[in-house]
Amino acid sequence: MSDVILVDQQDRQLGTAEKMEAHRRALLHRAFSVFIWRQECGELQLLVQQRALDKYHCGGLWANTCCSHPRPGQDILQAAQQRLQEETGLHCANLHELFTFIYRAGFANGLTEYEFDHVLCGQWQGDTPQPDSQEIAALKWIEASVLQRQLKTQPKVFAPWFRICAPRVIAQLQDKAIPTTEDYI
Repeated sequence: MSDVILVDQQDRQLGTAEKMEAHRRALLHRAFSVFIWRQECGELQLLVQQRALDKYHCGGLWANTCCSHPRPGQDILQAAQQRLQEETGLHCANLHELFTFIYRAGFANGLTEYEFDHVLCGQWQGDTPQPDSQEIAALKWIEASVLQRQLKTQPKVFAPWFRICAPRVIAQLQDKAIPTTEDYI
């Protein structure tokens, strides 16, 4: 297992801990969530993943394109790009941070996610996803409007951090997403 970076409420590094130990003891640690998006016929779409069924928590739930923890000494952006490539086979040169937030969620198996989460996004660059089956059960594009409705009507099919940050990501992307001419062809 790998180590995670323990942080305080301002994301200042306090030390490190083995990942499962941090989850067993509910220690606040640094994480990231990546959202890949595209415009199709003027509609904002997000690439979401269904987590592999045998994940140590939230198996089978839907979440953002990829998420993980940076390793000690690793930059958030570098870690996110590396993990995006490993989990989905995608490369995203325009990945950038939108915001951060802290969340805490306990699970039936006794583990707790207590994370200072850096939310990053990037526009899809046309490559074909090649999901790692040990991490991802399925990948799909979903329209932002459909996702917003499902988050309200079926919240339990989504991972807890995703329910918190996805609405904010959609709101920020809808403000910035400007359709290009190929979106209307």
